[in-house]
Amino acid sequence: MPVRQSSGKIQKLPSLTGARFFAAALVFCFHASLAKMFDPFSDRGFADGYAFLFSKAGWAGVSFFFVLSGFVLAWSARPGDTLGGFYRRRLLKIYPNHVVTWAVALLFFSAAAAGPEVWLPNLLLVHSWVPDLNTFVSVNQPSWSLCSELLFYLLFPLLWRAVRAIRGDRLWAWFGVAFAGLLGAQLIIHTWVPAAPRLAEWPLSETQWWLSYNIPPLRLFEFVLGMLMARVLKEGRWIGLGVAPALALTGAGYALALVVPWQFGLNVTLAVPLALLVTAFAAADVAGRRTGLRGRFVSLLGEVSFAFYLVHYLVLLAVHDLLDGRRFGTPAALAVIVAAFTAAQLAAWVLYVCVERPVMRRWASGGRRKGAADPATASPPAEEPRLAARRA
Repeated sequence: MPVRQSSGKIQKLPSLTGARFFAAALVFCFHASLAKMFDPFSDRGFADGYAFLFSKAGWAGVSFFFVLSGFVLAWSARPGDTLGGFYRRRLLKIYPNHVVTWAVALLFFSAAAAGPEVWLPNLLLVHSWVPDLNTFVSVNQPSWSLCSELLFYLLFPLLWRAVRAIRGDRLWAWFGVAFAGLLGAQLIIHTWVPAAPRLAEWPLSETQWWLSYNIPPLRLFEFVLGMLMARVLKEGRWIGLGVAPALALTGAGYALALVVPWQFGLNVTLAVPLALLVTAFAAADVAGRRTGLRGRFVSLLGEVSFAFYLVHYLVLLAVHDLLDGRRFGTPAALAVIVAAFTAAQLAAWVLYVCVERPVMRRWASGGRRKGAADPATASPPAEEPRLAARRA
């Protein structure tokens, strides 16, 4: 049966808020596993094992956020919302945090130093459109994904019109079409784009890397998968997959990502499991079932996760500079990683309290009653904790 609710009632999906924290933590663990920027282990065998374990964690976390973005925006779409109001909330959600971390990166970290031909596109969040490694991965490096988010927001009204027009009995078929598009794009890049010269870090060329992971249009597939799953749940066509089986499928997708040809571990093996996982969490919240992610503390960490996503890389750079090449035994090295994670959380809290939350409260409401929830202020990894479900 379609998901229905009384008029005006806000449908909360707190588990999706809590899940954001864990996705952001995966991105942190990935960056903390890269020897070029953070290498506290004197035991090289353990360091290699740690790097292998988290070698796909960053890709998984970002893919989760892109799927979640599509799901949340489609779930919370309101018939009476205006384009101006929608775009205002989206820009206010991501740009203030981005500008602050962009400025901190340029002012305090030599690794982020760049000329105006690099830092200006980065500031404007168009740098992922530039096919140059020094530009599309620059300044505060995690900001590349915000270029994709901006494209998602720009196109959402058009995409939502198309997704909303799909007949309920054809939603799963279109889900298959969207995944086929993702797989087909990666196959074309793998087959037809020259693989040389190969990058020092990854087993593909710079052009392959840009097309397969960074260019915004090719990340739309994950966003649309999330949108389709929101409609599947609203229309009562969800397959009833529980959270535990969805987590198991996601784990299997991650294990597969570790062994398939490298490029296909970026998002192909995990796109479907993550879409199912997001929907399983949302379905559990709608049904009032326990998920383990609804606690106040986990929800708070989820609310701060967007700020954490943007500051964690800078914290890792700072710790790298402090270590100055020193390495430690495994327990001490793990303690260093935990300390860096804690420092990043504290820095994220400052950014959230001093920038993100005041901006959203002051300017994003658009004249609504003070304190009223804004169900359409989703910005992975910055979704709002209260999401309105439109009457099906």
